[in-house]
Amino acid sequence: MTPSAALAETRFPIEGGCFIAVVGPSGAGKDSVMNAARRALGDVANVHFVRRCITRPTDGVHEDHEPFATGDFDLAVDTGAFALWWKAHGQAYGIPAAVDERIRDGGIVIANLSRTVLPELATRYARNRIVMITASPEAIAARVAGRGREDGDAVQQRLARVVDVACSLDMDVIDNSGSLDAAAQAFVDVVRAEL
Repeated sequence: MTPSAALAETRFPIEGGCFIAVVGPSGAGKDSVMNAARRALGDVANVHFVRRCITRPTDGVHEDHEPFATGDFDLAVDTGAFALWWKAHGQAYGIPAAVDERIRDGGIVIANLSRTVLPELATRYARNRIVMITASPEAIAARVAGRGREDGDAVQQRLARVVDVACSLDMDVIDNSGSLDAAAQAFVDVVRAEL
């Protein structure tokens, strides 16, 4: 069955498991916290960390994602290959539609999302949990600049980006300004509470 055909037969919101959305500003350390939590939860079979689809090449250093050409990404959107998708920072991002089945099977799905798609998330899945990863402005600025993906102006634009999304979902806030181990443990505690 094609993704678009499966989508046509899907009833929303999808029940069963829980979608844990990780949000927060660029440079807050979302990927670092998620990677540390993934290692800590390695023995838990029903927890799934999502590999996002992004219209940029992989570099082997930063987020492990599925690279897409822009035209291929647009075609994937048109055919229903993504459960959620958005554009930010000059790129397009997608969450594969396969997560719907994992949720339906009672799994815990974890993905880094844009705050702009939280209202859509709330209508797609019956159980959601939002985890906001934050850090001090100084830590965020240093991390974004240290990536080397953008020049000074682009770094400033990224830091200045403010997303104001009205959302009725509860939100857990984890400060990642200090110890990564402490932030990762707080995240693992959130995941275990949903199991």
